Amino acid sequence: MQQHLLNIKKLLDIEVGKKNCLDGLLSEADPLRVAKMYEDEVIALICALFAYGNARLIERFLRSLDFNLLNDERVIEKELDNRYYRFQSINDVKEIFITFSRIKKEGGLKAFFLEGYRKNQDVMDGLSCLIEKIYSLNRYSSTGYEFFFGKIPDKKHTSPYKRYHMFLRWMVRQDELDIGLWQEVSKSHLLMPLDVHTFNVSKKLGLLKRKTYDFKAVLELTETLCSFDKNDPIKYDFALYRLGQSKEIDKLIL
Repeated sequence: MQQHLLNIKKLLDIEVGKKNCLDGLLSEADPLRVAKMYEDEVIALICALFAYGNARLIERFLRSLDFNLLNDERVIEKELDNRYYRFQSINDVKEIFITFSRIKKEGGLKAFFLEGYRKNQDVMDGLSCLIEKIYSLNRYSSTGYEFFFGKIPDKKHTSPYKRYHMFLRWMVRQDELDIGLWQEVSKSHLLMPLDVHTFNVSKKLGLLKRKTYDFKAVLELTETLCSFDKNDPIKYDFALYRLGQSKEIDKLIL
């Protein structure tokens, strides 16, 4: 490994120790703070898929939701009132809850994901199967609804699928930070939940050469982090994210 990358690894290992813990999570707003309150895969995916925009506004919105409504589709229309978030209208949010209520009845998210993942131990195959199953449970369609769930990945996809990879990190990794409900999936197969913060921080640190924010950047950064820890490369995600979110990165450039 090049000396520069060795220095960055040492820096990031220190930051992982500081940030991949409960105190690190509680230091700033984050959707995972809500997901950890429930430790439920369905609620966790709702938290992850609403995780776009300002972190404080995301967390405030998630805390306003009554997740008990997921247990009975019949009451969602009556009880879930005046809840909307950015691209999702009031009706979109109701239909999202209806879809997740049906997912719970169908046996949950993990079974859908594993059906695809187990073919080649590929998380993108798992996500393709999961998202396809989700859309099959509700014929509702709108721009906000489809933005929320995203497109079904195919061989030509270019999206980083940040929100889904963040969800997988929560579900697969288990420590003070992540929930670890899906032990059937290997941490070594996870891909980087690349967002604007981690993209910019990774470029500044020399972890990523690609200039385009896309799926190829996800693969490149994941490969670099595998050289740091092949068994758990995505343990560095939260530290990289916090370094960008807090602007600490400006003080840590080597």
